[in-house]
Amino acid sequence: MRIALLLLAFSIPSLILLPGQEQKDDQLAPYYPTPQTVVEKMLQLGGLKAGEKMFDLGSGDGRIVIMAAQKFKADATGVELNDSLARQSMDRIKTLGLTSVAHVIHGDLLKQDYSSADLITVYLLPVGNELVTPILEKQLKKGARIVAHDFEFAAWTPVQSLSIEDDGEGRSHHLYLYRR
Repeated sequence: MRIALLLLAFSIPSLILLPGQEQKDDQLAPYYPTPQTVVEKMLQLGGLKAGEKMFDLGSGDGRIVIMAAQKFKADATGVELNDSLARQSMDRIKTLGLTSVAHVIHGDLLKQDYSSADLITVYLLPVGNELVTPILEKQLKKGARIVAHDFEFAAWTPVQSLSIEDDGEGRSHHLYLYRR
């Protein structure tokens, strides 16, 4: 399954940057919603505790941010470049009454401050992980955790990994936990 995802991801024509082209959100990862069962496992693997600050990079429809705030009682922030997805997330957060603990930054995940993060979650392509690595290395405090979905950070060694054979929808997933 991971090989199929990699082939699909690298077949996206927009991954090729020509001189003068700007980085776009779909070059870091196409929007592909994480199944709720995997969302919960990501937050559990990351050891998210009540009151901790977490960021979901490329937060899509906000499902990780919402679960982190609702179920784990964390201070959760998503970063999403796509206008429609950011709006959808913010609307859902408002409808659920989570505006005091869940937020979405409509912006470029490569231009944010993550220094307050206890946990970072990502479901980015390898190129996205590679681009965000120096930012996280520079900004994250000692002890901060990162959970990557399906694609490892090439520069780091995971302290733990978890295979999910079936997400309830017939797909397998792999999660990687890193500590700074």
